[in-house]
Parts: sequence; C-alpha cells; structure tokens
Amino acid sequence: MIGAANQTARIGFYLVPQFSMIAFASVIEPLRMANQLTGQTLYEWALVSSQGEAVQCSNGIKIDVDYAAGNREKFDAVFVCSGVNIHLVNDEAGIQWFRQLDKAKTVLGAVCTGTYLLAKAELLNERRCTIHWENLASTREQFPHLVISPELFEIDNDRYTCAGGTAPMDMLLCEIRNKHGADLATRISEQYMCERIRDQNDRQRVPLTQRIGASQPKLSEAVSLMEANIEEPMTLDELSHHVGLSRRQLERLFQRYLHCVPTRYYLELRLERARQLLLQTSMPIVDIALACGFISAPHFSKCYRDTFSIPPRDERRRAAGLLNEMPTHKATRTRRN
Repeated sequence: MIGAANQTARIGFYLVPQFSMIAFASVIEPLRMANQLTGQTLYEWALVSSQGEAVQCSNGIKIDVDYAAGNREKFDAVFVCSGVNIHLVNDEAGIQWFRQLDKAKTVLGAVCTGTYLLAKAELLNERRCTIHWENLASTREQFPHLVISPELFEIDNDRYTCAGGTAPMDMLLCEIRNKHGADLATRISEQYMCERIRDQNDRQRVPLTQRIGASQPKLSEAVSLMEANIEEPMTLDELSHHVGLSRRQLERLFQRYLHCVPTRYYLELRLERARQLLLQTSMPIVDIALACGFISAPHFSKCYRDTFSIPPRDERRRAAGLLNEMPTHKATRTRRN
C-alpha cells in the first residue's frame, strides 16, 4: 500500500512531454473522488517536471507543475506519466531523481509508457511490470532482461506499473480498495460509471476468442502461434501440424472468421510489429527487418510500402517531423507554496 494506513498519502506525478491526458486523468481522479466521498484528505498530490516547466501533453494542452525533479519534497509515491515517443525522451534529471527516490524507499509507479523511463533508470530489475500494449514489443527489445507482462497493471512490492487509457483508474481503485475498503472503491467506480473494477489479471487487449467466439479454439491457437513466432515465422504446414488441421481447413477458418488467408494475416502481424519498432525505437531498419522475420531490408521495405503506402525510412522521418507540429493550449492551475 502507498503510505501509512491512517495518514494522508502524498503522491507526486512526474509529467513527461507528450504524456497521455486520459491516462493522467485516470490516475489522479480516483484520489480526488476518494477525498470528496469521505470528506477527508486521504490523498494529496503535486505535479513535477524535469526542470519545473509547464509540460505539453499529447493533445497539445500545457499544464503547469509545482516542482522540478530533484526537489526535496517528501512523497510516499511518485508516478511517471508519459505517452507517445517515449524512446525519444532524454531526461537525465528525471532518471537521477527516480534513483534518489528509490534510495529513500519511495514507491515508484508508471502510467502508460512511463515504465520505459523506470526501466532506463534500472529500477525495474527483478520486478514484474507492464506497459501499454503498443509498446510491449519495443520495450522487450530494449530491455530483454525485464519481465514485462501484457496485463492491465502490475503491482510488485514497491513498483506500480500500468497500461494507458483507463487502466490507471483500475490500478488506483484496487489500491484504494486494499487501503480503505471495497465500499469506497465501489462508490468511486460508480461515480465514474465504470461497469466493474478490473483486476491485475485482466489483459489489455480483447482476446481473439471474444471477437470470434469460443467455438473456434483451433483458429485462436493458430493466431497465438503466429504472435509467438514473429522473428522466425512458421510455415503454413507447420501451423497446420501444430493445431491438428489440414492446410485447407486452416485456410477456410481464416477466410470465414478473419476474412483473409493465413499467410496474409501472418504478414500483417509481422508488419504491425515492425511498425511499432520503427516508431518506438531507434533500431536500424535492417535489425527491425530481421526481428520481424524478413529475409532482408529490401524485402521488408517492399512489403512495408505495399501495406502502409510509405517506405519505412520515410515513415520514421515523417513521425519525427510531426513532433514539433502539435498545437499548444494552456491549462493553468494554482501553484503550491
């Protein structure tokens, strides 16, 4: 749990440029509502940035903060809130501060892609963690020694990590439930019209079985095999053998439920993984090609261009060029003394 049982928990939110607004709101709003519903100050919070400057989130809104990294404020927990293009962030001040917080036994957490910065600070070693599903592949490539799960959130002792979107709300509601009881957590959930509080074992993405129905276990098994064998793709004969179907039977299943042939589905899976690595890492294109099962960079480039209508090199350049084109909107807030 964060903070002592009968004391106000003080939480810092470290805002990284291009952080996700919905993920940030989802992590802070349960705390506000906990205070409102109980009439007590169960939680206090402050905003922090690398140099103490206002931070622009991914939708262009700028938010003022209270402190700079390295401040001497006492926090029970600090959550790193980030979003797109996390691999381009060079934040030595933040990383050094996270390490200082770790030495002070402060609980450290990450929202959306904040896990990447904690990993870069070497503060997730021997901890189970998670990150937004779009960044799973690239983060595993960057930090192969870490145990990175596809779960909605992970709480491993003094490390709290979660995916983006509304997943932070589930993680904080579970924290509130554990510390202040199920009744308060349920009341908060009702205020935000959440159908249920998802737990730590919930997956981030809707499983294929929920999209096509549970009556096609062979198809789900084949897709799972594809997803697990990106770097060294299996042949259609190998897939058929492993799931116990003929090639023709497997092709019919794919055509009926996924509206394409197995080889096309497999290729699109590999290209989508390649696109994630292309936009979320600085890996050379030839290494991305090999990591996604293509025999050469030219072959990869052709397949990529045929699918996305742009060569991979141009895709990366275009993404880098868009970083400075986001409009700015100012959101002001009262600074703490």
